[in-house]
Amino acid sequence: MRPIDKSLGSWDRIGEEFRWHIPLTFNMAEAACDRHASDPNRIALYYEDEQGHEEQFTFRDIQRQANQFANTLKAHGIQAGDRIGIVLPQRPETAISHIAIYKLGAIAIPLANLFGPDALEYRLSDSGAKAVITDEENLPKISRIRGALPHLERIFLIDGTPELDEIDFHQALEQASDTFDTAKTSANDPAIIIYTSGTTGNPKGALHAHRYLLGHLPGFELSHNFCPQPGDIAWTPADWAWIGGLMDILMPCWFHGVPVLAYRARKFDPEKALHLIEKYQIRNLFMPPTALKIIKQIPNIREKFQINLRTVMSGGEALGAETLNWAREDLGAAINEIYGQTEVNYVIGNCDEILDVVPGSMGKPYPGHRVEIIDDDGNVLPPGEMGEIAFKRGEDPVFFLEYWNNPEATAEKYKGEWACSSDLGVKDEDGRFWFKGRKDDVIISAGYRIGPTEIEESLLRHPAVALAAVVAKPDELRGNIVKAFIKLAEGLAPSDGLTREIQDFVKNNLAAHEYPREIEFIGELPMTTTGKIRRRDLRTLEGG
Repeated sequence: MRPIDKSLGSWDRIGEEFRWHIPLTFNMAEAACDRHASDPNRIALYYEDEQGHEEQFTFRDIQRQANQFANTLKAHGIQAGDRIGIVLPQRPETAISHIAIYKLGAIAIPLANLFGPDALEYRLSDSGAKAVITDEENLPKISRIRGALPHLERIFLIDGTPELDEIDFHQALEQASDTFDTAKTSANDPAIIIYTSGTTGNPKGALHAHRYLLGHLPGFELSHNFCPQPGDIAWTPADWAWIGGLMDILMPCWFHGVPVLAYRARKFDPEKALHLIEKYQIRNLFMPPTALKIIKQIPNIREKFQINLRTVMSGGEALGAETLNWAREDLGAAINEIYGQTEVNYVIGNCDEILDVVPGSMGKPYPGHRVEIIDDDGNVLPPGEMGEIAFKRGEDPVFFLEYWNNPEATAEKYKGEWACSSDLGVKDEDGRFWFKGRKDDVIISAGYRIGPTEIEESLLRHPAVALAAVVAKPDELRGNIVKAFIKLAEGLAPSDGLTREIQDFVKNNLAAHEYPREIEFIGELPMTTTGKIRRRDLRTLEGG
């Protein structure tokens, strides 16, 4: 697909002219890498680690190593359709692994570097992953759960020393051919499973086809003011395991041949972020709302840093007029807010070059996406009435195929022809959408969507916890934080030490972004007559 034509001039004109062009055969590896590799000097990736080590890779470098890894996977019995977990931070091998998996026609499962053993075990078991690519930091977590993963046959280790039968990633690449014929996949063939937090039960794996990269392009191009433009270089601190980092920056940038910076620290440092933006002359930035709020606390940014941003995209919560005005003044770029979900991503947003950005609004549907507000029966509501934000499938390639191994949840996602978001919103007379809240129990914190069930199950594994319920508590910095109400086991008393112990238990076993930042010990939890916890009552206590 060609980039959206800036000369069309207006949002409405672009929407009228836009048509999807989805080829019968389409492979993300060819679209985002192979077709740029003929130029030996075209930069794909700049990499810097926390110790200051720097590297750069051309598209030809990425292609060559991806070919080697695809041959390695094939030699170890990995075939088209097999699922492969990637448990890595932002680093070259993460991107190389994705490209290699797509080349083979296999299915990638990006998994957050911050996931603990319990979170990894569920996702790798549910997907039936046949192989995992990981590093020295994450290997102990994989080793701990390996006995519970009967499908897992191979572990590829990026760095460190193999403990048992792990395969040295770089050594294997050195022994493999750097030529490989990328699979001629259908545009509808599955390519990736991204796990999303469920409202009830365990997380669900959203299965996407190769075509979903094409579905991201209109939103990407407009939210970055008609990207690509000469000199564009992009970065996000968002992990490439999340759809935001992977599909809002890395893959659409590479589709357009735009270089990307890979840098992901264990903890977000606003001074370091500004230093990187200056050092690499980043022009296009995806910065989650919480990160922007942290950067906003740095005084005199223009005096300290020589930054030359062209665009800033953000999403997850409304930023407000103050933050939008600050960005124009201190960062020198407008923020284009966007909206989407793991299942149907990058569908609403802004482009300040052709659309007046109204503080608090998510923007309008990007070209090619049909979005409306519907009632409980699936009927489209008129402007001004609150209902559920929903997406019409039609020819839209950004839609997920299904929830992996979960047809019931897939069916529940739809009301007739509409895929439901579980987000409440209003569409105004001008066609702008306004987020009003959640229909379910999902917690949105610092841009992460967090399901309470998995956290509650983790809490209940701690011997001191008899009952637990998790809700959102409003927070100025993160939008919301995870708060847990806990009934202790008989004979135990609350203490600060026990609070920290329980928090660390969840952080180490589940994920750092999911642990309860606040715990309240309670004598009894509100229950329904059928024995279910009434989270709504607890949310009321927190103003949620």
